[in-house]
Amino acid sequence: MAKKKNKTEDKTIENRAARFEFAIGDTVECGMKLYGPEVKSVREGKISLQEGWVRAEVSPPGLWLHQVNIAEYGPAGRMQDAPTRTRKLLAHKKEILKLAKAADIKGATLVPLKVYFVNGYAKCLVGVGTGRTQADKRQVIAKREADRDIRRAMSKRVDH
Repeated sequence: MAKKKNKTEDKTIENRAARFEFAIGDTVECGMKLYGPEVKSVREGKISLQEGWVRAEVSPPGLWLHQVNIAEYGPAGRMQDAPTRTRKLLAHKKEILKLAKAADIKGATLVPLKVYFVNGYAKCLVGVGTGRTQADKRQVIAKREADRDIRRAMSKRVDH
């Protein structure tokens, strides 16, 4: 029997702003507790992670995803939850406690970095971010532009 192919048409939604605003340390892959219409919206890529953040609770252990906007799925009708409702993230207890400990450090926060599907399950990559200063952001931009210039120079055809 042939194996089922993993659907490649599912989109990976990245939070590029978080990678610029924060220096990302540890990351943890968490499951997302979503309802049917929300899953269909995420599959279509109608999700915004830019304003999102994650709260880790120690007692009882839990991760909560706040301010992530998942657009309403049109064909589902009127019976849908609020687009920015708080959603539960699913992870092992050790991982939750590790994230909670890392978030307690001054200047650290938990940010959602990516949302994607693995074997039909919605996953969210959560990272521990420490805020960057304006000077750090300038350095990141300068390094990115320098790398781009190097790639451009290397890709030009040299005629002898």
